Amino acid sequence: MKAVTRGEPELGLTRKRTKWTTFKNQKVLYMMSVPFVLWVLVFQYLPLWGWTMAFQNYKPGKSFLEQKWVGFEHFAALFQDDRFYLVLRNTLAMSSLGLVAGFVFPVMFALLLNEVRVQVLKRFVQTVSYLPHFVSWVVAAGIVSKMLSTDGGVVNAVLMSLHVIDQPIQFMAKGHMFWGIVTAADVWKETGWNAIIYLAAIAGIGPELYEAARVDGASRLRQMWHITLPGIRPTIIVLLIMSIGHLIGIGFERQFLLGNHMVSDYSEVLDLYSLKYGLEMGRYSFGTAINIFNSVISLMLLFIANGAFKRIANESIM
Repeated sequence: MKAVTRGEPELGLTRKRTKWTTFKNQKVLYMMSVPFVLWVLVFQYLPLWGWTMAFQNYKPGKSFLEQKWVGFEHFAALFQDDRFYLVLRNTLAMSSLGLVAGFVFPVMFALLLNEVRVQVLKRFVQTVSYLPHFVSWVVAAGIVSKMLSTDGGVVNAVLMSLHVIDQPIQFMAKGHMFWGIVTAADVWKETGWNAIIYLAAIAGIGPELYEAARVDGASRLRQMWHITLPGIRPTIIVLLIMSIGHLIGIGFERQFLLGNHMVSDYSEVLDLYSLKYGLEMGRYSFGTAINIFNSVISLMLLFIANGAFKRIANESIM
C-alpha cells in the first residue's frame, strides 16, 4: 500500500512533464489555434449573454440594471399563441422533407456517379451538379419561380405539351404545394455539393474488396449494396445526426424568397416568425424567447439522435 501511495505523486509529476513537453513541441500548432478559439468565444459564446433579454421586458436605451425582469412571461406568451404551432408545423414538415430528400438523393447520386467509368464524363457531370450550390438563393428562387410561372414557365409548358393538364397551374399560389417546391428546389441546388463528401468516403474504400467481389461473381449492383454502402455507412450516420440537430433551425431564405401572402400559412417558419413578431414589431424579448426555444430543441434533438444511433448502430459523434 505504501509503495502505491508513493508512486501516485511521481505518476502525476510524470504526466505533467509529458504534457508540458508536448506543449513545447507543438507550441506553433497551439498558437495557430488561438485565433479560431477567440473567434468561437466572440461569435458563439459571448452572444449567449443576449439570452437574458428573454427574461426581461427589454427596452432599447436602458442599461442592463434598468431593465424590468419578467421571468418566463414571454415563453408563456409564445406557447399560448396559435400562430406559433402553425409555424412549428411548417418548420417540422419542411425540415423533415429536406432531411429525407437531402440524404437519399446525394447518396444515390454519389453511388451512381461512382459507377461512371469514363472519367471525363464523370468530372463533367460532377462539376455541373454542384454549380447551383454557388448560386445565391436570391437567384435560385428567381429561377424556380420563372420555371413554375404560368406565363412561359417550363414546367407548365411541358405538362401542357404532354396533355397532362389543360391550363397552366399557379404553383406559387398553391399552399399545399409549397413544401414540395421548397424541398425540390433545395435538392436541385445542394445535391451535387452534398454528394462530394460521399464520393470522398467512397474513394477511401479499398479496391481489393471490389476485386474479391468480382471474383465471386458479384454484379455491380451487388457490389454497390454490399461494399459501397457499408463502406460509407459511418459517414452517412454522422451527417444524419448533425442534420437532425438542425431539424428546427432550417433558416428562412428559401421560404422568404419563394413564399408570398397566398401561401403564408405554409411558408412561415420559426426564423421568419421570430423576425416578424420580434424585430419588426420591436418585441426583442419575445424574439429572443423564440430563438432560445429553437436552440434548446435543436440541442435536445442532437443528443437524442446521437444516443439512438450509438445504441442501434454503434455510431456517434460524441
